[in-house]
This record gives sequence, structure tokens and C-alpha cells, in this order.
Amino acid sequence: MSGAEREVLVAIAIVVMIAALFVIPLGFPGTWIMLGVLTIATAIDEIAWWTLLLLLLVAVVAEFIEWVIVKRTSARYGASNKAFWGAIAGGLIGVMVGLPVPVIGALVAGLAGTFLGAVLVAYWESRHLRTAGRAAWGAVLGRAFAAAFKTAAGIAILVVGAAALIYG
Repeated sequence: MSGAEREVLVAIAIVVMIAALFVIPLGFPGTWIMLGVLTIATAIDEIAWWTLLLLLLVAVVAEFIEWVIVKRTSARYGASNKAFWGAIAGGLIGVMVGLPVPVIGALVAGLAGTFLGAVLVAYWESRHLRTAGRAAWGAVLGRAFAAAFKTAAGIAILVVGAAALIYG
């Protein structure tokens, strides 16, 4: 592969990874998209396999911590396991409903869906609107904190991956 071809492929890979970074707060698997791009680069000997393994570890840890943040924050505000899963389901449904509105639609609808999913399940369990609202608020805060953390992990993957692509 010539130098110009390599530069174009590296630029495309970095643009795809930047786009993947922007979908992380929406609840999409941006870290995994970035790793997919880097896996292809590893397969054609553009970056070292150990770099890919290190970034895979970052992505796996980020996924785990994302769930822990949402779960613990929800529980701290009184959400049960069922309300937690209601928040997850509501958030996924909200993101899908909000997709037609570019960028902000999926983010706002995802958070609203998280709130509604948690509040519906918590209200069904407790029959107290205040208790359900508090649990739902905890789920929304957890989702927001988790999205921020996972975006930071995505930035780390992007920076290390782009450096590995550029400098080989």
C-alpha cells in the first residue's frame, strides 16, 4: 500500500472513530465501533495487537462501570432491580423513538425514556408517586453520569487508537 493510500485509510478510520465517539452518550456502542475499526487496522498490520488488547480492556471495563454507575445511582435513590431494568428498557425505547430528530432527539428521548421506564415500574411497585419519581430521578442521574464516564473512555480509545494509526 502506498503512502497516500495509507494516509487516506488512516483519515477515514479516524473520522469513523470520531463519529463513533459522538454516539456514545446516546447509548449506542461507540467504543465497540472504534474497536472494530482498530481490529481491521490490526488485521492489516497497521497497529500492534497488544494495543488492540489494551483498548479492548478499556472498553470492557467501561461497559462494566457504566452498568455499575447506573445500578448504584438508581439504588441510592430507591430504585429496585425491576425499576432499574425498567429504566434500561425505557432508555432504549426512548433512544429509538428520538432517532428521527438529529443528535439531540435521541439524547433527550433516551433520558426521558429512562425516567418513564423507571417511574412506571417504581410506581407499580410502591404506589407512591414521590417514591417512584425519586427512583426515576436516580436512574436518569446514573445514566447521565455513566454516559459521561463512557464518553471519557471513548476519548481515551480514540486518542490511543488514532496515535497508533498515525505513528504505526
